[in-house]
Amino acid sequence: MNGKPNDTRPDPDRLLDRIKQEEAHARRGKLKIFFGASAGVGKTYAMLLAARQLREQELDVVVGLVETHGRKETALLLEGLEQLPLKEIPYRDRVLREFDLDGALARRPALILVDELAHENAPGCRHARRWQDVVDLLEEGIDVWTTLNVQHVESLKDLVAGITSIHVRETVPDSLIDRSDEIELVDLSPDDLLARLAEGK
Repeated sequence: MNGKPNDTRPDPDRLLDRIKQEEAHARRGKLKIFFGASAGVGKTYAMLLAARQLREQELDVVVGLVETHGRKETALLLEGLEQLPLKEIPYRDRVLREFDLDGALARRPALILVDELAHENAPGCRHARRWQDVVDLLEEGIDVWTTLNVQHVESLKDLVAGITSIHVRETVPDSLIDRSDEIELVDLSPDDLLARLAEGK
């Protein structure tokens, strides 16, 4: 028999790389996005409602940052949930309050709520964008729940702008949305949304 026999053994370097990738994925925190077509549909409310149910089951749930936008019903859902102090950052003639990534990493909860994924952080924060903070939390094995509107998805912003004439600067890369473990759609009919907005919700 001429020539070398076919070597069907797997490449050990490839096997090792695959094992390392699988281990990294297993250690990574899980990302859940409460996703809506616009502001006011109730994403933060839905996220807090679900978080309260988990807290009742004694899961270690912490609020990293939630924007209530003055909505009483949303603020009421924060009661009884541990809230991390916000980071105060002097900026020009005022003090801005931002999500404290270092405080969250030190606290290391099982699940942290970080509202408004597309938010642009104030100068002086570790990262320019809040979604980058979320990536750090996930890499440390902390589960994250967050909220996002469709116009802030990088690949959809121009399409949405063409329909609504509203242009946004704050976007989230599709790659982060693709790696999310769960997306929960929070939606309302146009009439219900207009009624909520008229009520200040």
